[in-house]
Parts: sequence; structure tokens; C-alpha cells
Amino acid sequence: MIKINVLNNQIHLFPKKITPLSIWKEFLAVTLKKPVAALFNQKLIELNFPLTQDGELEILTEENRKSLDVLNHSTAHLMAQAIKRLYPQALLTIGPAIKEGFYYDIDFQKHDISKNDFAAIEKMMKQISLENHPIIREEVSYQKAKEIFANNPYKIVLLEKHKEEVISIYRQGEFFDLCRGGHLLKTSLMKHFKLLKISGSYFQSNAKNQTLTRIYGTSFFQKQALIDHLQLLEERKQRDHKRLNKELDLFMFSKEVGLGLPFLLPKGATLRRIVERYIVDKELSYEYHHVYTPIMTNTELYRISGHLEHYAENMFPVMRLESGEQLVLRPMNCPHHMIIYKKTPRSYKELPFRIAELGMMHRFEKSGAVSGLQRVREMTLNDAHIFVTPDQIKVEMKKIINLIIEVYRDFGIKNYEFRLSYRDSKDKEKYFPDDDMWKNAEHILKTTVEELNLPFKEAIGEAAFYGPKLDVQVLTALGNEETLSTIQLDFLLPQKFDLTYIDTNNKHLRPVVIHRAIVSTMERFLAHLIEETKGIFPLWLAPLQVLLIPVSSVLHLEFTQKIKEFLLLHGLRSEINTKDTTLGYKIREAQKLKIPYQVVIGDNEITKNTITFRQYGKTQQIEMNPRDFVAFLNEQINQKK
Repeated sequence: MIKINVLNNQIHLFPKKITPLSIWKEFLAVTLKKPVAALFNQKLIELNFPLTQDGELEILTEENRKSLDVLNHSTAHLMAQAIKRLYPQALLTIGPAIKEGFYYDIDFQKHDISKNDFAAIEKMMKQISLENHPIIREEVSYQKAKEIFANNPYKIVLLEKHKEEVISIYRQGEFFDLCRGGHLLKTSLMKHFKLLKISGSYFQSNAKNQTLTRIYGTSFFQKQALIDHLQLLEERKQRDHKRLNKELDLFMFSKEVGLGLPFLLPKGATLRRIVERYIVDKELSYEYHHVYTPIMTNTELYRISGHLEHYAENMFPVMRLESGEQLVLRPMNCPHHMIIYKKTPRSYKELPFRIAELGMMHRFEKSGAVSGLQRVREMTLNDAHIFVTPDQIKVEMKKIINLIIEVYRDFGIKNYEFRLSYRDSKDKEKYFPDDDMWKNAEHILKTTVEELNLPFKEAIGEAAFYGPKLDVQVLTALGNEETLSTIQLDFLLPQKFDLTYIDTNNKHLRPVVIHRAIVSTMERFLAHLIEETKGIFPLWLAPLQVLLIPVSSVLHLEFTQKIKEFLLLHGLRSEINTKDTTLGYKIREAQKLKIPYQVVIGDNEITKNTITFRQYGKTQQIEMNPRDFVAFLNEQINQKK
């Protein structure tokens, strides 16, 4: 007999090999309708999976979010089966469920596949769904699995890591695939799906391996849910910062310059400058010391810090000089700030000592990972390192969190949560090997967050190599979760750089370093702002705040120029549209560029010494004295509306 915790800590004895479906029928059929899968000891399994050990069981219905993972995983197999029918020579690799869908990486060999082929694949998927094949799990030995997949070299490579394990294979009709599960019980449960996009990938994410075709899709239990999701995806497309940039003209890339190396054009540069000035002023008010440090350094610095050992794959190649010196573009600012701290002996009276920098860095992002401003190879981080005594950690962390909350409020960031990121203690290569240091740092970080009564979740394996982190995870308008702010506790770098401070007893003690970034890199934050606002920036952030439109470029230009000078004098970013086009066209162009205010000047305005303005997205025209208009705008700017 085995002990199963079924519901609300109700533990029952069951015979070995009982299935979740049988348990559902006995205990839960009245209260839980339409079961589709199960979660046993936090592992997704089929309803007919035989249970052979003690554990916790959760029956999943269509309404449960985890059920979508099972549905999408099964739909990936459905798509793979359809593809094998249409393209028998295709070689399958992997096809997991992912957030909001699934994908499958396939070597089509001689066939060139495009989105034009999706209709035929979807038609075949629907046919297989109607055939109502049972989905059957089969367990075989490693040798037997090699025989089954003898004609697929990719599967043979995948099997190599599991020589000592029992191998699971899933079958539906003539189709079979190497898979851990879990899955639905039959193909007819997959009815509402859509193939979305196609891209290239590498086998096992290694650029040295074969290029594959990756097909993405999504699947839902209800038709309306699929319709709603497709509408959401379309809205997200409209918000994509790369797409919006075609109208806003904020940034560009050049093949001649290189992949992932952005140009900020005049309006984009203005937007970044506004953000940078805001951040610097905010940090100065929190008593940070702003510095500039070199963007490259001797490799010895990163040998001391440990980056050469733990971060080399993310760094650009070393530059070897004739003198023998070896330089590298920095991927991190931390070591430079350690050097600044070490420049002079420090007293406990100087701590906390806060060093901040808008620090340019270079990281080698793989070509497939580079994307717009969000993933670039040259970036500027809103970085800071705070040197504290151990008893100052919690107070300083509270100040940092208050700073984050203030910044988020001003930028209108509302959907976020805190995540404690720990090391994976089993990974001895990724993290610095000092168990006592890790346990102490993780304990301090967790108790500090608990004392602040901040709701948080925990994530194993997301720490930096030198210490745990408190990450602020922001839900973006595109439905993604991204890390915007980070606070890292570091006992390691002070040790590696032999940093000290002199205490009240004139003893040299080791400070603790708190790494923190409030708005991530400037590039990623600009992408975030573009997508969150859909390019409709609040007035205080808008690169161009007022567009002046003379009705006649001949009769009204002189007065319009005076108004522009008046606005510029009061710090308002203004331009004149002098194009030889109609008034209606100029107004439409201003709307397209999402300029907050369009000011029209004609005979009436010159006669009365007024301006007539219209706010973006509104049709109402308002006539106002220029001084009142400036006061009206400055009120919005000061309140960061």
C-alpha cells in the first residue's frame, strides 16, 4: 500500500499502481469536473499513470493553469505527428510546452518550410484529433530506445544522457516520441490550437550544431480562450518596441556596425537623457557618489573578481597587446567600483559608502538571443555598489527598496513582484563554493524581506555566482516577466579584493557589498517604456513635447518662431512643422508621431496673442494665453502625469 495526500491534507492508503483517474472517481468526481491530468509530487503526469510511491496528488481540471502545460505539450506531439505524415523524412528533436504555448525543433532536411505551410499542418492536426488516438506511455531500456530511434540521430544524442535510466516513450496511432510526459489521454482532447510563427534554432542551442526549424503554436481547451489569446497577441504586436520604432524613429541598427549595437537617434537620445538625468538626480538625493570608470580593463581584474572563471562565455575575446598586456571589454562594473573603494583607507564613519554609475558594458549575446533594445551587446547599466558594515545591511536594503518604489511610481510601473533568487547548491561550477557564505547571505536577505512584510516568491538557481539576489519581476505589456531591478548581497568580492574598513577599535574589518540596479540597462528600460506607453509617452518623458503648426508657412511663421523660443526658454521641447503641406496633413502626422501637444497658429492667434492646442488622442481644441499654456504643461511635468 502507498500513502497519498489527496486533498486538504487527507492522507489515504491505496494499492500500488492505482491511477489518479481512479482516485478522482472515488473521492473527487462530485466536486471536480473534467479532469485532464494530475500533479504528483510536483511532477505533471497522465490520469492513467500508475502510482507506486507515497506522495501528494493534485487532480488538474481544464481551469487549472498547469493543465495548459499538459495540453500544449500534447499539442506539440500532435503537430509533430502531422508533420511526420506530411514530411516523412523530417527528423524530430525536442518539443516542449512553454509559457503560453509550445514549439518543436525539426530538421526538415530537403524541405523549406514557411508559414504558408501552416494551413496544411493544422488541417492534418485536426484530422488526427478526430481520429481520437489514445496516448499511451511505454517504458523501455536504453538499448531498446536506441533501436526504436535508430533512424533519428538527434534522438540518439538525447538518449546518451540517460543510459542508466528507464526511458519513457509516448505513442498515439503510428506516431511515437521520446518524452518524459505528462500528457492528455487521447488526441481528441486537442481541438482549439493555432500555429503562430517559425524561426531558426540550433540543436541543443549550440551554434556549432545543425540549424533546425522551430515552429511555435498555442492550444486551449475552449475556443473562446484561443480567440481571446490571439487577439492579445495581436495587441502585443502593436506594442512591440521594434514595430513602434518604425513610426517613432528613436533608434536604429546597422549591419555595417554590427549585431546588437544600437544607435540612439535624436529623439531616442533625448528620451534616454531624460531618464538618465532623473535617475542620477534621484540617486544623488539618496547620497550616492556618481563616477565614470573605463569600459575596458586588464584581464587580471576579472581574474581577481572571478568573472574570468564564471562569466567568460558572456565576455568578448581578450585583446592581446604587443606589450603583453591583455585587455577585455568589461561585462560588469563591479570590479571597477571595488578599486575605487580600495583607493584609500576607509573608516566605519564613511559607511555606508555608495558608488553609482551609468556604466557602459559589453556582453557577448548569441546572435539568436539579440533582440531590439532588450537584448544587445553594448549596454549602459544603472549600477551602484554600496559598502556597508554587517549591521547596516537591513537599513540600507530598506532604503534601496524605497528608492525602487519611488522610481516605479514616477514611471507608472505597477505590475511587479519580489523574487528571492538563490543558488542551486547542486551546481558546483556556476556558483562560488562556500556553503557557509551562501547560507548566511541567503538568511540575511530572506529575513530582511520578511521584516519589510514584502510578498515574495523564491527561485532556485537564479542567483549571481557570488551571492543571492532580490529581483523585482515586472509583468510587461507584452505579457512577459522581466527582471527590472536587482539587489544582490555580496560577501565574496570584498574578500577577493581585500577590502576593509577601520572600526571603533581601530581594527580592520571586512565590509559587505550590496550590488543594485534600479531600472536595469538604459536600453532595456527604453524598450520597456516604449512598449508600456505604446509610444504615447507622458509629457515629462516625451522627446518632443509640443509641435507648432503654422497655418501658413509664409504668413504665420514669424509669430510661431517667437512662440517656440518662448517655450524653449521655459524648458519645453518644441519644434515647428514647416513642411509645405496642408494643415490637416500636419495634424495627422503629429498624431502618428504621438506628440503630446499640437499647437496651431493662424490669423486668429496672432491677432489675439494666443495659441490653440490639441492634446494627443483628443479632438477638442483649446485657445490659451502662451504663459498659461506653459504653466499648464509644467504642472503636468512636475506631477509626472
